[in-house]
Amino acid sequence: MLKKVIVYLFAFEGLSASRLSSVYSLVLTSLCFFSTVLLAENSLVSRVEAYSVLTPAIEDNLSKNKKTSGLEGKIFTGYQGWFRAPGDGSGLGFSHYEKNGKFEPGSCSIDLWPDIRDFTPEEKFATPFRHADGSTAHVFSSLHPLTVNRHFQWMKEYQIDGAFVQRFAIHGSKEQKNHRRLKYENQKLILCRNAANRNDRHWALMYDLSGIKNQDFERLAEDWKNLRKRMQLGTDPKDSGYLQLNGKPLVGIWGVGFKDGREYGLEKTEWFIRLLKDNPDWGGMSILLGVPYYWRDMDRDAVADPKLHRIISMADVISPWSVGRYAGLMDDYAEIVSRQFADRKWCNMRKIHYMPVLFPGFSWKNMKSAKSASIPRQRGKFFSKQFQATSIAGSTSAYVAMFDEMDEGTAVFKCTNQVPIGKSSFETFEGLPSDHYLKLCRDGRRMIRESMAPNIR
Repeated sequence: MLKKVIVYLFAFEGLSASRLSSVYSLVLTSLCFFSTVLLAENSLVSRVEAYSVLTPAIEDNLSKNKKTSGLEGKIFTGYQGWFRAPGDGSGLGFSHYEKNGKFEPGSCSIDLWPDIRDFTPEEKFATPFRHADGSTAHVFSSLHPLTVNRHFQWMKEYQIDGAFVQRFAIHGSKEQKNHRRLKYENQKLILCRNAANRNDRHWALMYDLSGIKNQDFERLAEDWKNLRKRMQLGTDPKDSGYLQLNGKPLVGIWGVGFKDGREYGLEKTEWFIRLLKDNPDWGGMSILLGVPYYWRDMDRDAVADPKLHRIISMADVISPWSVGRYAGLMDDYAEIVSRQFADRKWCNMRKIHYMPVLFPGFSWKNMKSAKSASIPRQRGKFFSKQFQATSIAGSTSAYVAMFDEMDEGTAVFKCTNQVPIGKSSFETFEGLPSDHYLKLCRDGRRMIRESMAPNIR
């Protein structure tokens, strides 16, 4: 950017003194601005500063429409919001686009490329990748207000009722020299809250416990208290979009009972659940637990510990993680129906809402290796049949994984078929329109609602 300013300066050689003075003034102003951005992007961020960006909602900017509470007849999606780009002010580079610190042909961590044709110029960030015609390939930043608002507009247009905004516990539970990433995770929450309300969508926080240890839970509790104190999460009367269940705000906790080498136990997980659910000062929340697919059997991806069922019984909602647990084979869909039916029966006996996870496909070849496993989308048939199985099983809501996760190829938002060429190979939507999977979400929601009692439709 500095190089562009200097070139711009020399282009005006020979102008009159007054015009040249004006140009110099413009250039100096630009240099001051970019210097400020550079300093901000490279300065250390304290924990206090990281939380200072959290504020309650501003009523004038948000919708005043009253939203219905509960989950019946609704579909939700997981929203990562973790993509960053140089120039977005975060100083985090191409976070979640890059691999091993590089985002260039031959080194990236995304398998899909976003369709940003309708984005404004200020939302587009240039990359070293090139399209077949030689033009520069651009990406977006999840920190741009227009982009986040656009994503929630798509949710509204395609009748996705809301989003569970992901918050990785590792950012708030670890003591860091630089809390820059925590700061912009906090900013992401504010942007999502505002966008959800402007577009009459629900939103809720979902903690992902991946990466933390038992000793981190005390600091994670402080993270929660900061969210409650500073942005009044779940209790802000001006935040009409925050999702309510059983008369209480709903919060998700993902990563309970997985048998994948996690360094925290069920005891600490239960302690954190009780803080959010029962504590007289910091509780009062309804709880969604993200659990293993085989949670009921306590087998395969789930720990074989009777405490798991006791902890799950504390939940108001459970959502078993299905990504990678089936791949669209002929017998898979009947198994989905039977498993959802049995899971729901267990939950109904304990008055727990059951929210199955549905996903469009899976691929992480650029993140892992070209030989890594993938689950083909089958031009949308794989996704659509999961909705059919869900409606047959009698499930009354669904969680779509994920809205924007290009890293693992599960994104349902608009992605392009005109991907960059070169050393990195990208998946496409197989020539289908970029909004094809958003349309399948809309159609799937209709399937679920039509299978419910007439008074719920």
